[in-house]
Amino acid sequence: MPWSGVSPVDLRVAFTRAYLTGRYSMTELCEQFEVSRKTGYKWVARFEAHGRAGLQDRSRRPHDSPRATDVAIVAALCEARRQHPTWSARKLLRVLRGQQPRMAWPARSTGAAVLKREGLVRVRRPRDRSRGPTAPLGPITRPNEVWTTDFKGEFRTGDRAYCYPLTLRDGFSRYVLRCDALDTKRTEVVRRRFERAFAEFGLPDRIRSDNGGPFAAPGLTRLSRLSVWWVRLDILPERIALGHPEQNGSHEQFHKVLKAETTRPPASTQHAQQQRFRRFCTEYNELRPHEALHDEPPASCYLPSRRRLPARLPAVEYPGHFEIRRVSDYGTISWRNRALYLTDALAGQDVGLEEVDDGIWILLFNRIRLARLDDRTRTLTAIIMGKP
Repeated sequence: MPWSGVSPVDLRVAFTRAYLTGRYSMTELCEQFEVSRKTGYKWVARFEAHGRAGLQDRSRRPHDSPRATDVAIVAALCEARRQHPTWSARKLLRVLRGQQPRMAWPARSTGAAVLKREGLVRVRRPRDRSRGPTAPLGPITRPNEVWTTDFKGEFRTGDRAYCYPLTLRDGFSRYVLRCDALDTKRTEVVRRRFERAFAEFGLPDRIRSDNGGPFAAPGLTRLSRLSVWWVRLDILPERIALGHPEQNGSHEQFHKVLKAETTRPPASTQHAQQQRFRRFCTEYNELRPHEALHDEPPASCYLPSRRRLPARLPAVEYPGHFEIRRVSDYGTISWRNRALYLTDALAGQDVGLEEVDDGIWILLFNRIRLARLDDRTRTLTAIIMGKP
């Protein structure tokens, strides 16, 4: 190009002005400016229509794309996202396909791109996900094998009263069994909510929780009065490792969604907050697709347990060769004419001791192994809770 140092727009202006003088033919100018006749006529037409502005560089992006997502689909997807701001594109598309099966709904990746383009996705800074070693937990292969429970962080309702949301879910189906707006974490209040859950859904094999109260307490194997009651019902308490909430990750994710959809801002009163929780759980259980369930809602995968809540607590019985001791109100048993401290949580309960070696005993409560007792040193070593 013989026009080095000249901007493309100035070059086009010079070309069109030279042509419009009538002194040069299009062929002569195109040879001189080293462009095609088609390009030359295009420059002239733009200059005549829009002046110098018509010779600016233009985007080569096509005005229409045969692969563009239909505007009706974009509008429906965006409206669904506004109604359910915490639902992913996959969940939204799963519901929309069921409601309007004849629509040509896009793939999940396209739906996610649409939501991001429309400003309906908040981009978050990645966090460090490195973790230390964790304790192994039992598998979850069927409904009612493991229930998970926790307290969602407390907050104040509009009347400035504290609210402590207690949540209980089936670990296999993710079905929400209870979501109670409580004003306290006291054991007797929490126990009544579990009684209602057991009466309605039966008994699970295990209940997984963190190490906070009232699920756990200081002392032997961190038993609490609530977990002692579970053991009396032949339910094994299962606790995650200290400082490792990711071991109950599904429940933590549920809390994140619960908080986003029901507590921002909180309701005016505890009663109003409970109504929010109730509506949310109905939608979560019966409508909201879950990826771990092949995009089916939890209600499609849950059935109540066949183990029913007994009218009275079953008696604690041990084999005839066991040594049986009643735990005092101070949490001790009498062993070799001396008091041996276990835990206050077992006060009033019968425990059994089985000799497994010379001077070595295993301490059990119901069918749960609690500790190893060395008779020679009178030391108790806690055992990771499990059935013998």
